[in-house]
Amino acid sequence: MIIHNMHTLLDGVAPLTHSGLIRAQGEDAAKFLHGQLTNDFSLLGLSEARLAGFCNARGRLQASFIGFKRSHTDILLLCSQDILAPTLKRLSMFVLRAKARLSDASDEFTVYGLAGPAVFEATKEIADYKSTVWAKTEVAGISLVNLYPADGVARALWVAPVGTPAPAGAVMTSEQWVWGEVRSGIATVTQPIFEALVPQMLNYESVGGVNFKKGCYPGQEVVARSQFRGTLKRRAYLAHSETSLKAGDELFAPDDASQPCGLVVQAAAAPGGGFDGIVSMQISAFEAGGVRALSAAGPLLSLQPAPYPLLADI
Repeated sequence: MIIHNMHTLLDGVAPLTHSGLIRAQGEDAAKFLHGQLTNDFSLLGLSEARLAGFCNARGRLQASFIGFKRSHTDILLLCSQDILAPTLKRLSMFVLRAKARLSDASDEFTVYGLAGPAVFEATKEIADYKSTVWAKTEVAGISLVNLYPADGVARALWVAPVGTPAPAGAVMTSEQWVWGEVRSGIATVTQPIFEALVPQMLNYESVGGVNFKKGCYPGQEVVARSQFRGTLKRRAYLAHSETSLKAGDELFAPDDASQPCGLVVQAAAAPGGGFDGIVSMQISAFEAGGVRALSAAGPLLSLQPAPYPLLADI
């Protein structure tokens, strides 16, 4: 694994052109989302955000969101742009008589990623600012959401109506931001991994993405069973390859060339060369090592545990 100086590579402001926003408005917006997603939106306050998944009936993730309220009847869901349209269509099918309307709000808001000193610059004059993960601050129409750090570097989302002056900070490319996302270990569902994984295979239950005490949602029984019966055999890890990695690439253990042991969830070019990725794979294969990408004779991966503690199976 190549060691990078994250504090110099992740520093500044990046436009998040690969992300889009779904907007849920109306008096039933929170209740509706609560019944569809893996996390609790009924009790979502104005000073916090939620990581959440949208699953099919088999508990497989169709999308993931970072969701937060602009008001008690106005919720924004940040997701990958490549799955936004079909996800919006699927969610809209379930609205029925709920007093909620869903729309693509990507053109109504500007989204930036802040890293390093840019986070502190954006929040230095906010008296009640909280630096905890998933805390959300609203100031002058701008929503700031704290994210998991990337190797100790602070990261945040900046979301504001179109026309709001951009946040201050050094210019950072979208590619640099995506690499920081990978290094944070918090994966985003994109089209190449559509319906491939249950939330725990991305460690979502360990990073605030699943609430096991809330009511039903599509796939809830499968997600709960994976947790409480100790049947989970796959987890998400960090990986480095000297050659290209991309979401959807299959992984192979040295003792079985016929069946993949996992897949690449998210990947980005590493500044020091090669590619870094988040991979979801069999725990046993991670522990044994020798995992390769694409085939049993493909590029050897250097693997690391996720950069946060995992909840033990109950």
